Amino acid sequence: MGKKRIAVQTKEELLKEKEKIEQKLRKDIKAPKKAKEGRLYISSSYNNTILTLTDPKGNVLYWTSAGAIGFKGTKKGTPFAASKAAEAMAVAIKKLKIEKIDIFVKGIGGGRESAIRQLGAQDLNITSITDVTPIPHNGCQPRKPRRV
Repeated sequence: MGKKRIAVQTKEELLKEKEKIEQKLRKDIKAPKKAKEGRLYISSSYNNTILTLTDPKGNVLYWTSAGAIGFKGTKKGTPFAASKAAEAMAVAIKKLKIEKIDIFVKGIGGGRESAIRQLGAQDLNITSITDVTPIPHNGCQPRKPRRV
């Protein structure tokens, strides 16, 4: 086995990457309807974290994900990427002037906790947090015995 090498980035590369991520956080958000309440769905898997903001009827107002912000590969499934996506969502919620939010969390990825923590730290009025992860009750039926 060869030597393990640690990738060291210079300050310029880190600043460039940070600028790139912050630029994607600030993309234009259009408010199609005036909704004072919203539902935020967080779908967290091992590969990505997707956040979707809807009005109470279910019409999508804004969505973002760790991949849409600029993370690639296995970095999309990290808690850091999920917190950055949640930060982008918080900016969108403030621009859309939504007052109350119900959060629905689905999935078992690493980003679910950090996304909720980041949203809580952004001074948003969160009314409820619900876990809607599907759970199998009894599973599949076993195969019948083979007849010879």
